[in-house]
Amino acid sequence: MEEYELIVLGTGPAGEKAAVKAAYFGHRVAIVEKETLFGGAEAVTGTLPSKTLRETSLFLSGKYEKGLFSIERGLQREASIKDFMYRKNLITSSEANEIQQNIYRHKVDIYKGIGSFEDANTVHISAPSNTTIRGKYILIATGSCPFHPSNIPFDHKRVHDSDSILGIERFPISLCVVGAGVIGCEYATIFATMGVKVYLINDKHEILPFIDREIAKELVSQMKDQKIEILFEESIQSVVAPQDEHMPVVITLTSGKKIETDMFLLAAGRRGNVKDLKLEKVGLEVDNRQALPVDKNYRTKVPNIFAAGDVVGFPALASTSMEQGRVAVANMFETKDLNELPQIFPYGIYTIPEVSMVGFTEEQALQKGLPIKTGVARYKDMPRGKIMGVRGGFLKLVFETPSLVVIGVHIIGPIATELIHFGIHLIEEKKTLYHVISHVYNYPTLHDLYKYAAYDGLSAVAGRKVKP
Repeated sequence: MEEYELIVLGTGPAGEKAAVKAAYFGHRVAIVEKETLFGGAEAVTGTLPSKTLRETSLFLSGKYEKGLFSIERGLQREASIKDFMYRKNLITSSEANEIQQNIYRHKVDIYKGIGSFEDANTVHISAPSNTTIRGKYILIATGSCPFHPSNIPFDHKRVHDSDSILGIERFPISLCVVGAGVIGCEYATIFATMGVKVYLINDKHEILPFIDREIAKELVSQMKDQKIEILFEESIQSVVAPQDEHMPVVITLTSGKKIETDMFLLAAGRRGNVKDLKLEKVGLEVDNRQALPVDKNYRTKVPNIFAAGDVVGFPALASTSMEQGRVAVANMFETKDLNELPQIFPYGIYTIPEVSMVGFTEEQALQKGLPIKTGVARYKDMPRGKIMGVRGGFLKLVFETPSLVVIGVHIIGPIATELIHFGIHLIEEKKTLYHVISHVYNYPTLHDLYKYAAYDGLSAVAGRKVKP
């Protein structure tokens, strides 16, 4: 039986980064993967494929050229599903191969098949590897899979989850998306951009409840501009999908309202991918969404078994999963380089338009009783925004008074997920509005949004409306 210092279950962002880090520090590592392609939700079923479809939808619809003299090109010809999926498939294949090669380069042993526990140090791997190995430490990084309520008849042809929607073989004429979280909002805007009639069903009275309310309101406004029909405080009672694809999928809501669409997408959460692990053999239990509880070091209640990535639940971001894997390895082998995940990190939501945030929302700050004010700058008022033809979107700074220290940055608009990184620095370093306005930025750039949001904040403090 082969012996390892670390066995990693899963090649997603947490698993890959953990495996190569441990190998980099000279430890003998094995990694187990049941799928043909490496990379999990990062490369195959989530992050990169969906973001590639987002970029493709903007290109094929002509939205990248929107705005010059207020002209929108639209489709030069009817885009096919092959056009839509081509680059997604290319990026998925390329990145999955790069992840596999990175594992090979670090001399990590690869086993193909389903890994399951025999005991706390022993993992059995099904065919094709069909073997058993032992490890001093084991990291569970098996990711997540879509949540499947019993009343939804998934057929992965017209009734989809957030994995199967990536493999559609034709464009829907219309699409009903259930769930106005990150995944639901992203796919709703992607398909709306491609000209698909989209219904978005949300069981709450607002979308994305964790983001700043001004940002959420702006996103809803821009969704409505894209002709997305949002139904708030509605839930699904039943979904009927006839075998005849010429007949509509009928969605009945709890209010009694019926919606007829060509396709249906449930984007109402995911669950930990643990069903094949035989956790009962090592005494590990999961919560109601099949997520594994861990401590700040990503150690489970079994001392030598760690878990990281989507399988531990929130925040379930590729960016944080990578660091969780690295933190787990740092605590296993005392590498003394990254013992805890940073407390300040950004969220990126790849809707159209993008949304990104770091730090406190205005609502969170007020709930904590913090003395705050805000400053806002709009894309359409920036010279670079005018050149790009951007009509909506803004950057919002939340800052404390009288110190003027920035405690939150919130952006909606083009490349928001890129612009947010300067905001991380502001919050981590406890920088003030004066720090923001004291720097010289390239001109014209969207970075001016920071400077003029800071000026707007200073004007609010001084009681003036005119900004320098």
